[in-house]
Amino acid sequence: MTTHVLTKWEPEDAAFWNATGKAVANRNLWLSIPALLLAFAVWMVWSVVVVNLPNIGFKFNTAELFWLASLPGLCGATLRIFYSFMVPIFGGRRWTAISTALLLLPTIGIGIAVQNPATPYSSFVILALLCGFGGGNFASSMANINFFFPKAQKGIALGLNAGLGNLGVSVVQFVVPLVITAGVFGALGGEPQTWNNLAKGSTDTKAMWLQNAGYIWVPFIALTAIAAWFGMNDLASARASFAEQAVIFKRKHNWLMCWLYLGTFGSFIGYSAGFPLLIKSQFPGINALSYAFLGPLVGALVRPLGGWLADKVGGAAVTFWNFIAMAAAVGGVLYFLPSGPSGGNFFGFLAMFMLLFATSGIGNGSTFRMIPVIFMTEQQRLARGKGPEAQEQAVKNANKEAAAVLGFTSAMAAYGGFFIPKSYGTSISMTGGPEAALYMFIFFYLTCIVMTWWYYSRKNAEMPC
Repeated sequence: MTTHVLTKWEPEDAAFWNATGKAVANRNLWLSIPALLLAFAVWMVWSVVVVNLPNIGFKFNTAELFWLASLPGLCGATLRIFYSFMVPIFGGRRWTAISTALLLLPTIGIGIAVQNPATPYSSFVILALLCGFGGGNFASSMANINFFFPKAQKGIALGLNAGLGNLGVSVVQFVVPLVITAGVFGALGGEPQTWNNLAKGSTDTKAMWLQNAGYIWVPFIALTAIAAWFGMNDLASARASFAEQAVIFKRKHNWLMCWLYLGTFGSFIGYSAGFPLLIKSQFPGINALSYAFLGPLVGALVRPLGGWLADKVGGAAVTFWNFIAMAAAVGGVLYFLPSGPSGGNFFGFLAMFMLLFATSGIGNGSTFRMIPVIFMTEQQRLARGKGPEAQEQAVKNANKEAAAVLGFTSAMAAYGGFFIPKSYGTSISMTGGPEAALYMFIFFYLTCIVMTWWYYSRKNAEMPC
């Protein structure tokens, strides 16, 4: 087991990086990515399952369904607060394997619960909360990968880990509608349910194996957890107690970046969680699951582009203009809603959401590129003129603080997975439509624009990055 622990790790040393560091870092990255993809798939599986529950006999109202879509976001965000600090305490290899294996609990649970129409709502609430395990994994995964790469390559490395990991959201919304239409596990998977659309006046029925929404991930989770345990590494230099990491709570830029990342990743995961139900509620004649996977797919694929752009021209500049585009896209969504000036146009609505997902993905990459740069700059300023040893310690301190901040900001941002779908549900129940929630999102993006410009992107900004 000790052979998995690396006692020497100096990625900023070009000779070390080219000789051995690059290969080891890339191996850990490419084992981390499938683990994170599965985590996102499990986290967002309820966004697909809830759409089908009423059609197989579960008598839940719209508000209850939005709660089930929201609860994984709430739990995942809360778990991220704790997961943020786990890698320096337990080691990246160990924690990746353990946290991935925990995903077996909600996936097997969903497979069992949906087969019995008498399963109480409270059981679904518990399973929705357990899916939050998948949301928690992002914080520890990003913190872990941050330790492996040099400053100049953190943007693209973190962008790949997060972007390809985020693909799990699109994968679950594409794969689940396919696998629930067939008994892919044979007798082991259980009997099908009868799907109908009586609420819409249709008498058509078909067989559905909704349990496959959970069971399909089980073998992949098991294999990935084993691969992480035997193939990844723990870094001795990354070890730190909670007390050492807790210094980030005194750092102003930790809290500022929490706000900005809520605007990017919080938007991505919140829109992903609420998109299928929003389509179904506003355009009931449209098959929501035929389009829902497109948004998360776009957002995930462009995230590495956001990291790459930030590496080239600066994270703050990319983030600033990105928030302007996001505010404009929400305005477009409002225009194309059935109650908007256009009188309702689904494909205009879809196009504006594709723009929102794309810009949230670019912003995810650019804001996460900002964080390591901010904390490296801050530590190097403190060590300036104090000699080589102080400079070397500054790099170590910056990496530890940046890793903790990456995890903690992702925790705060993940609450978007709860608040956005819940805001839709509240707005619809109180006003009859989602417009009030969307206007609130525009106001929030305006605060992000001002904050990014003042602290990071303007001339003579406090912390240009």
